[in-house]
Order: sequence, then structure tokens, then C-alpha cells
Amino acid sequence: MHYFPSRVAAGDLIADKLEPKYRYEDCAVLALGDGAVLVGSAIARRLHSAINLLLLSAIQLPRETEVLASINNYGGVTYNDRYSPGELEELRSEYFSYIEQQKLQKLFEMNELIGQGGVLAPNMLRNRTVIVVSDGLNNGFSMHAAAEFLKPIKINRLVMVTPFASVAAVDQMHILADEIVCLNVIDDIISIDHYYENCTLPPHDTIIRILEDIILHWE
Repeated sequence: MHYFPSRVAAGDLIADKLEPKYRYEDCAVLALGDGAVLVGSAIARRLHSAINLLLLSAIQLPRETEVLASINNYGGVTYNDRYSPGELEELRSEYFSYIEQQKLQKLFEMNELIGQGGVLAPNMLRNRTVIVVSDGLNNGFSMHAAAEFLKPIKINRLVMVTPFASVAAVDQMHILADEIVCLNVIDDIISIDHYYENCTLPPHDTIIRILEDIILHWE
């Protein structure tokens, strides 16, 4: 298993693989969380592309180990396809009030976190090659949620990248994306931070500044 000095260093390694093909393409980077912004910023600098943030928050039912759904900061909800349609219908009926409360709470928390900065206009992704970035995938659910978010937007090509992922996550990405880059496949992921020597994340306002100032750092 390869350990990375930092998330930015991991992003540079992914950019090495993307740059020959996409350097002169019209690309947009979509980062799934603050840690992914650090990975994605290295890619965006090299590809001279914009970078945006899509926040995702899990909705989990009491006493259930499996995540039921994910909600993004635009209110879009993606249900976990590990549940059958019948199971989902039953759970959504039984826990309707709880799920609706969770949606509102998660949406409030994410919008409060983002504030006025870093808000993504979906039109910025239209007709572009969209590179969805994670800083590590224990499962493929966040990529599934990102793909659902992108469905109504007419994009040119979907590329999914991550420094490392589980076998299940890699399988999911192969189904969802036109192309994937995963530097390491790990059978049993300990935690995302574990695989970075420097795993400290900057404050969220610094992350927002990275999004806003990316053009100043194009290489």
C-alpha cells in the first residue's frame, strides 16, 4: 500500500495521469467534500479548469448500520441501491417523519457551512468533461450520489478519480463513469486520514478561498 505525503501530493499524481488527455479539453472539477478539494485543486491547476464543491451528508436510520440515503447541498436525495425497492418503500413509510427531519437538518448544516462562498451553478458543468474527485472511498455511495446529481445536466464526459478506494467502490465507479483513475485499491480501508502522512485539513473558509482563487494558481 502506498501512503501519500498529503492530499495535494495525491492530486498531483492523479493529474499526471489526466494531463496528457485532458490538458486542452474543457473540464470542470467537482470535489466531494473539503478533503477532496485539496486533491482536486492540484488537478484543476494542471488542467486549467474550474473547481467546485458538492457537499454530501448521509442519512442513517436508528439502529441501522447501512446508510439509507445521501442528501446534497441542493436538496437532492439519493437512496442507497443496496436496499431493494420494497425495502426502501417500507423504510420510507415507517420512518417518514424522521427522514424528513434529517433532510432539513442536514440541508441547514451544509448551507450554513458553505455560506455565500463556493456555491456551484450547475450550468458551469454543462457540456464539459466533469472530473468528480474524492479523497478516498470506503464504498462507492458518494460517487453514486454525485452521478445522480449530474444526471439532469448535459455533460460531455464523466471521469471519477480518487487516490484510493475499496474493491466495491472501484466496481461502482466502473459502472457510473466513462473513465476512472484510482491509484490504489485497498481491501480493508482503516480510515481516509490514515493513508495521508499529513492529514490535517485547513479551516473551511480556507477551502472556499481555494475554490474561488483557483484561476490564480493555474500552472
